[in-house]
Amino acid sequence: MSLDLLISGGLVADGTGAPLRRTDVGVTDGRLVLLPEGGPFEAGGARVIDATGLVVAPGFIDVHTHSDAVTLLGAAGKELAAAPVRMGVTVEICGNCGSSLFPALPERVAALRRSSRAGFGGDIPIFQDYGAFVEAHGHAPRSNHLTSLVGHGTLRAGVLGYEDRPATAAELDTMCALLDDALAAGAAGLSTGLIYTPGTYGDTAEVVALARVAARYGKPYVTHLRDEMSRVEEALEEAVEIARRSGAALHVSHHKTAGKYAWGRTERTLPRIAELRAQGMDITCDVYPYTEGSTSLSAMFPPWANDGGTEALLDRLRRPGERDRMRRAIEDGVPGWENTVGNGGWDRISVACAANHPEVEGRTIAELGGDLGDPVDIAAELLLAEEGEVTIISHSMREDDVQRVLASEFAMIGSDGVPKPGHPHPRLAGTFPRVLGRYSRDQGLFPLESAVHKMTGMAADRFGLKDRGVVRDGAHADLVLFDPVTVADGATYADPLLPPVGVEAVVVAGRPAVEHGTLTGELPGRIIGL
Repeated sequence: MSLDLLISGGLVADGTGAPLRRTDVGVTDGRLVLLPEGGPFEAGGARVIDATGLVVAPGFIDVHTHSDAVTLLGAAGKELAAAPVRMGVTVEICGNCGSSLFPALPERVAALRRSSRAGFGGDIPIFQDYGAFVEAHGHAPRSNHLTSLVGHGTLRAGVLGYEDRPATAAELDTMCALLDDALAAGAAGLSTGLIYTPGTYGDTAEVVALARVAARYGKPYVTHLRDEMSRVEEALEEAVEIARRSGAALHVSHHKTAGKYAWGRTERTLPRIAELRAQGMDITCDVYPYTEGSTSLSAMFPPWANDGGTEALLDRLRRPGERDRMRRAIEDGVPGWENTVGNGGWDRISVACAANHPEVEGRTIAELGGDLGDPVDIAAELLLAEEGEVTIISHSMREDDVQRVLASEFAMIGSDGVPKPGHPHPRLAGTFPRVLGRYSRDQGLFPLESAVHKMTGMAADRFGLKDRGVVRDGAHADLVLFDPVTVADGATYADPLLPPVGVEAVVVAGRPAVEHGTLTGELPGRIIGL
């Protein structure tokens, strides 16, 4: 047998959760070959990687990212785009939280581009359909693979805009047709972000209708719940209702119980999910290994403030009377609204990315308010100065809740990485090594084989990624080699793109994208359809 690449001397964690075993692994024509001890095979001109002392695992599959556009931005996004593969991620699933780069009716594409900014001084590209999304990425070489869910929020905006009203029957039919086309073309499933506008304007019945389309294709309904704070249990039940009525498999994004009124509720949500699984429901979740989340500063304001999109929000923020209404809404709450600040406080909201005002990055809104005035006014003025594009970090979870979700047998790993300039959440560059080092090795939360399974085989099964997430004959040649003794995250809130320790090599489509912990310059990644 002739090989293109030979990885010798390593311990294989095959992605199934099976015990480690010593096996040499070959690559030929982009596929894996497990080599019996003593051959027969010919190393010949094959490139050889000595994996002595290392674990050889399937490339990690990040089931929850927001990397949809970063490689389309060219040099401006290069460092951010490299962070996932440096920590071993060979497949990213984007289009999460109801936000994808497609689809939209032709007459709405230009308006959506103007209302969705990338944080790099330009508009986010929005595409009419999945095919245009794939074509654009075909002209933007990448180091790892990408696939995308279809965002409910994008569907809604792409058909009826950012209006706070129910979709008409005709509009819902159009949304379903656009979703059907995207799934038929290879998109990975349906996502919702039911705390974000315009997704939050859609009711349960609307999402059920769309999830039925996903169910016909055997693809999952993936949801950022309508509330992850004080009403998290109610929001979970809405997701369960959607799954039952539609017949779609249910996947709960970045499951958490955030804010002081929800701390400890994983002791109820996780047994509920386990109960549903025991009853036969196909339900899973993902989690990132941090007690801090990250989102847009605009999401700190009530849904009605965002009615009409970014420009409408900015117009309201310019008016003192509207600001007072928003201040009261945050203080008193709004029925059905998650209200992150009301559940925590402005002292738990720090600025991650404000491209035109880097001096405020890393500081909380409360700190800025202490220097300059009322926190609501500070947040409003910052959004106005940045044309609505400000990313924040929310210090909202408790460690015991994070650990309970991580340890659950139905939880896989997703970084929820947001590749924006400034001080992005370190999960973009540290999630997977952090699970292996901090939670598996150091804290003993689960064995290494289980950790790898959560990052690979379990994720591939959930999203129908055929021949990925496993080390076996004929599987795609996506691999990560790491030192189990030293592997750890390096990224911090102060320096969020620091690479991990102990990730020695990453192979994508049979080509080393990382060697000795350093990028090789190879760009073998592609869009993978399902």
